[in-house]
Amino acid sequence: AGKGTGMVEKANELAEKHGWFLCHQFETEANWKFHYDTTGPEICNDLKSIGSDLDYYVTGYGTGGTFHGTGKYIKEKSPDTKIILAEPGAANLIGSGIKTDRNDDGSPAGSHPAFAAHPIQGWTPDFIPLVLEKGLGLQDEMVEIPDGAGVETSQALARNEGILTGISGGATMWAAIETAKKAPEGSVIVAMLPDTGERYLSTPLFASIDADMNEEELEIARSTPNFILEPSA
Repeated sequence: AGKGTGMVEKANELAEKHGWFLCHQFETEANWKFHYDTTGPEICNDLKSIGSDLDYYVTGYGTGGTFHGTGKYIKEKSPDTKIILAEPGAANLIGSGIKTDRNDDGSPAGSHPAFAAHPIQGWTPDFIPLVLEKGLGLQDEMVEIPDGAGVETSQALARNEGILTGISGGATMWAAIETAKKAPEGSVIVAMLPDTGERYLSTPLFASIDADMNEEELEIARSTPNFILEPSA
């Protein structure tokens, strides 16, 4: 009920109550700096090893650490690379131009007025994380993901490419495909799909798949005589 801000407040309550360590992943500088030290160099070094430039880097955001740290490194090493940042069309917090109100520690003081519920789990809480805000300006273009595009693209990746990724991975790939449609021929585009579809078995990503075998699957099972799991009457 409290959305992302409620999640942060609950974490604070639990840490204070039990003396637990609180990561402050939405505010800590260590978040984006880790990606500056690791993810950014990995991408650039891999491309350098094959003699390739990087024309576009496409990503979404949760905390904003990957975008901020990786984007900062890439821009320093390859200034001509265009960074494409994606967010849900239903929750275009950055696109709205409205800043997040903050507490003294940088955490959100309330829910962002441009936020609405969206299906891309792990992306875009109901506030602009401080880690993300401090990296804004690195992006060359914003892309809004339509409702359903993340799920549809994730399913297409599994069906056509054998890549089992989650809804956010599908959304990132959708943004990359849209970027490719406008990019000059031969452009090199990097898009990260950081999650696996196995984490989404109980989500809308797999809602269209029945628990029991359908007729096509039953026909395959019945094509040999033994060990057929017939549906119960």
